[in-house]
Amino acid sequence: MGIFKYDVYRNPNVGIYAKCNDKFVFIPNGFASTKAKNLAEFLKTDYVFTSVANTRLLGPMMVVNNRGLLLPHNCHEEEISHLKKSTGLNVDILDTKHTALGNLICANDKGAVMSPLIPTEYVKKVEDVLRVEVIRKRVAGYHQTGAMTVANSKGGVIHPSTEEEDIKTISHVLGVELEPATINGGSPYLCSGMLVNNNATVVGGLTNGPELVMLTKAFRVED
Repeated sequence: MGIFKYDVYRNPNVGIYAKCNDKFVFIPNGFASTKAKNLAEFLKTDYVFTSVANTRLLGPMMVVNNRGLLLPHNCHEEEISHLKKSTGLNVDILDTKHTALGNLICANDKGAVMSPLIPTEYVKKVEDVLRVEVIRKRVAGYHQTGAMTVANSKGGVIHPSTEEEDIKTISHVLGVELEPATINGGSPYLCSGMLVNNNATVVGGLTNGPELVMLTKAFRVED
C-alpha cells in the first residue's frame, strides 16, 4: 500500500471531488480521462464517472464502503440508476434533510460513525445499506464526523483535537486504531484532502513530510 500526492482541478482537496472504495474511484463527469486513469492506477480500482445531485462535489455527498453506497435525497434518479448499474453495490437514498452525507458519516467495512445531526431513526437504514454497526457521535466537538475521520480496514486518522476517550470509542466501532493527524499542511478536515482504500492512499499536494509520516503509521503502509 502506497501514499501518492495528487491534485484534482489544480486543487489539493482531492476528497472534495472524488470518493473511493476498493473496487471503484468515483470521478466527476467531465474530468480528464487521463487523470481519472492516474487516480484509478494509484488506488488499484476501476473509475466511474458520475455526478451527485448534479454537482461534481462527490466526496461530501457520498458515503461508500465495499458493500454499499448512500446518496442524499436530492440525488437524481438517473444518477442512482447509473451507480447501481456501474458498481453492483447496494445503492440507496438516506432521506434526511441533510445532503452532505459524506461530511456527516465516516464508514469502513467494519463500522460507521454518524453525526448526531442525523436523527436516530436513520441508524438502521445506514446499517442495512452498508451492513455495519453504526454509532452517533461528534468528533472534537464538531458535528461533521465524516469530514474529521477517515478509515479503511487497516487504520485511520482523526481530527487532532479529539478527546482520547472518543478516539477509543470511535476506533472500537471502526475496528481499527485511529491516529490524530492533519492533511495538506495543517488542515484537520481530513476527508477533504484524502482518498483512502485498502490498496493505497492519495493525498493533496500540500501534504507535508511530517503528515506523510503520520499517515504511513496510521494506515500501516509499511505492513
